[in-house]
Amino acid sequence: MKDTRTFGVGIIGFGFMGRTHSYGYVNLPLFYHPVPCRTRLVGVATSRPETAEAARRALGFEIATTDWRELIARPDIDIIHICTPNKFHTEQVLAALAAGKHVYCDKPLCTTRAEADEIAAALPSVKVTHQMALHNRFFPATMRAKQLLEAGFLGDVLSFRGAYLHAGSVDPNAPLRWKLDAELGGGGAILDLGSHILDLLQHLIGRLTITDCTTYIAFPERASAKSPNERVKVTAEDSAVMTVRAANGAPGQVEATKLATGAVDELRFEIHGTKGALRFNLMEPSFLWVYDQTQPAAERGWRALETVQSYPAPAVFPPWKVGIGWLRAHMACLHNFLTAAAEGRPAEPDLGAGVQLQHLMADAYDRAGTR
Repeated sequence: MKDTRTFGVGIIGFGFMGRTHSYGYVNLPLFYHPVPCRTRLVGVATSRPETAEAARRALGFEIATTDWRELIARPDIDIIHICTPNKFHTEQVLAALAAGKHVYCDKPLCTTRAEADEIAAALPSVKVTHQMALHNRFFPATMRAKQLLEAGFLGDVLSFRGAYLHAGSVDPNAPLRWKLDAELGGGGAILDLGSHILDLLQHLIGRLTITDCTTYIAFPERASAKSPNERVKVTAEDSAVMTVRAANGAPGQVEATKLATGAVDELRFEIHGTKGALRFNLMEPSFLWVYDQTQPAAERGWRALETVQSYPAPAVFPPWKVGIGWLRAHMACLHNFLTAAAEGRPAEPDLGAGVQLQHLMADAYDRAGTR
């Protein structure tokens, strides 16, 4: 039976991802009719009182605090969003689950294999809905790719490759931010970017195994973000290349890098099979490219499927033919979570998927002999 109450929402962390998650709540009623459930933005927690208060005023939260435990303890908050730096995730996830809150967690789930195991041990007794914010599964193009794979369009997978390319580490004069500092919970390219492309490939073709990994730090020292005249050590990788295998033994390669000069936010994959092939690039999110090997030789060729914004009902806005953007997939990901919470059932990808993904990335670090 669907839960018809109004769900109180608490957002822990209001940086880039906290704003992204909150965007969904503000705009969901415009994009979906009916919405899966009624929600209310009750509280926001950040590390500084001025940023917490600014978030409260901007979005109309009822309370602002610097103590995230205050949100978890409130009986009028049913859903907790974890949008903090990686090193805080484990404690906050476990506290929210123990308090009986539904949990929506940004990736990665945590920072180490041991932390993943700690969360995994708590999940069997959990009766709430929980989900990872792995939004790249929720573009119409990637959803269509999943449908085609399940329908057997590719046949047996023969080879594949995936990449997530950024250029954020190209400038040697850029200061050291937390994502390049392992002590602050930054995971480098594997945890930050690799989590997305590894999850998407596993979602499409099944469980992967890491067979080799090479990591690279381009500039071993950078200026401190707090003290520009101080040089500090870079402890998280700028780039990683992983050799992987699918469950059937098919080989693949996955790259996650912040050293791709000229790249903006380029997540892409190619999957080749005995009957066809698929490819996708986040810089062209409105299209999925397909190749049908079963067609006569004279008629074969890559063609673009116009996936654009072809979400199923109850999505009503904007029209399917309007170009899609990054935030739209985040909204679809949140809608998936709220629908499951309102219906009292598990969501996918759940925290268990986050645990498995964490183990895969830990395997990559083990193969690289780092961290």
